[in-house]
Amino acid sequence: MITLALSKGRIFDDSLPLLRAAGIEVLEDPEKSRKLIIGTTRPDVRVVLVRASDVPTYVQHGGADLGVAGLDVLLEHSAGDSSDSGNAGLYRPLDLQIARCRMSVAVREDFDYASAVQQGSRLRVATKYTHIARQHFASKGVHVDLIKLYGSMELAPLTGLADAIVDLVSTGSTLKANHLVEVEHVMDISARLVVNPAALKLKRLALRPVIEAFERAIAQPAAGVPA
Repeated sequence: MITLALSKGRIFDDSLPLLRAAGIEVLEDPEKSRKLIIGTTRPDVRVVLVRASDVPTYVQHGGADLGVAGLDVLLEHSAGDSSDSGNAGLYRPLDLQIARCRMSVAVREDFDYASAVQQGSRLRVATKYTHIARQHFASKGVHVDLIKLYGSMELAPLTGLADAIVDLVSTGSTLKANHLVEVEHVMDISARLVVNPAALKLKRLALRPVIEAFERAIAQPAAGVPA
């Protein structure tokens, strides 16, 4: 049995064309079903639905053989792994080029970010991605106090909790609606395929064709994979 870990939402939806390219159709819509384990048209493949932030953990510790997770999740997972191996428990063979967005620094429209940075002010930054934010500002020599939040990030600058936020941005419409502006691009984000190294050895004959089918689908966007 091959177990694939996915999270609901955009990554699940964007993964469907890749699964079809591998000859795998998911049998149920996770938005309409309460099941956490979903069968597929292949009796030897099942999908487990977990939180996006839990996908790397399931794959690393053998709860799933492979999974799809955003680069943001993988970087934070690596930083938060207290084991000596860090991300050694994950094999990342492919950038699937789906669920694309960007990570950016954003502030209130009336906040002079450039001056604050130049003057060496200590900024208060709210983010879910503390490792990525810390690395970004450290590379610029900017001193920050990080405030970890899990949602409604845009509220932090509006209420005075923080001077800036580091968050994922897709269209930018949410920032605009809340009178925030992007002031720095941190990195581009897309979803990656992650594989458990032990599973790749023990289930090589079953996993390798799936990985290769994903690879072919990425090389041929016209086949239905979102560009």
